[in-house]
Amino acid sequence: MISAAPGQPNPVELSATALILRQRLVSTSAAAKIPHLGSCLSCVELLVALYWQELHVDPANPEDPDRDRFLLSKGHGAPILFQVLAERGFFPLERLDDFGKAGSVFHEHPPKPGYIPGIEAATGSLGHGLPMALGMALAARIQQRPSRCYALLSDGECNEGSIWEAALLAASQKVHTLTAIIDFNKWQATGRSQEVMALDPLAAKWEAFGWHAQEIDGHDLAAIAQALAAARAERERPSVIVAHTVKGKGVSFMEDNNNWHYRTPNPEELAAALAELEAA
Repeated sequence: MISAAPGQPNPVELSATALILRQRLVSTSAAAKIPHLGSCLSCVELLVALYWQELHVDPANPEDPDRDRFLLSKGHGAPILFQVLAERGFFPLERLDDFGKAGSVFHEHPPKPGYIPGIEAATGSLGHGLPMALGMALAARIQQRPSRCYALLSDGECNEGSIWEAALLAASQKVHTLTAIIDFNKWQATGRSQEVMALDPLAAKWEAFGWHAQEIDGHDLAAIAQALAAARAERERPSVIVAHTVKGKGVSFMEDNNNWHYRTPNPEELAAALAELEAA
């Protein structure tokens, strides 16, 4: 039996969960020397809202054919997705002790399905997650299943032509069960997103492609929940949520600092980050 997240926790509980996830993420990534902390920290609230409020999934039966599908199109955000899946009960938290070790399935990007419960696709080559989510949504329509499909994209990923090909097809087929969420933290690996490729006005571009577009504060859990509810209520168009976020959110010296795209904290930086998070 597919179920929504248990108990529909209140915003205070969700904020507490987000804080715990940030603490574990920073500690685990420092120990494993796995980068992309900034990109992971920017999407914590988006994942919390999805996995604790929106997605109809069952951690005890992750292969249920009627489940909702979530694809981490920005595959470099895998370290935080692993933390979310463990906290949500898809596998024991202790499994993350192997994060980054030789032979582990927990690394910088999600592995192929079957290695980690809750992972729908191996992602990391940017531009693939949204087309795959669209394919899954179309398959669910053909099979007359209730599943909805969600893809979390980075803003830099919107440079990829495959994103816009999928956007055109989804709109033409009126795939209203598909929702794209863009972690718009304004950075990509080599610089400011707007300087690398002119993305603005991003929401208007998606609207012009035939999508139901919303812009929100991607760290406001109430705003995220409201936007997801509006996307679920849409019956004619696919939906996109442009979530304005801060790269490195939650740790002052990492916030909006693109050095943390690839860096991992040294012991002093780890202690400072944890002190900030514990005092939050």
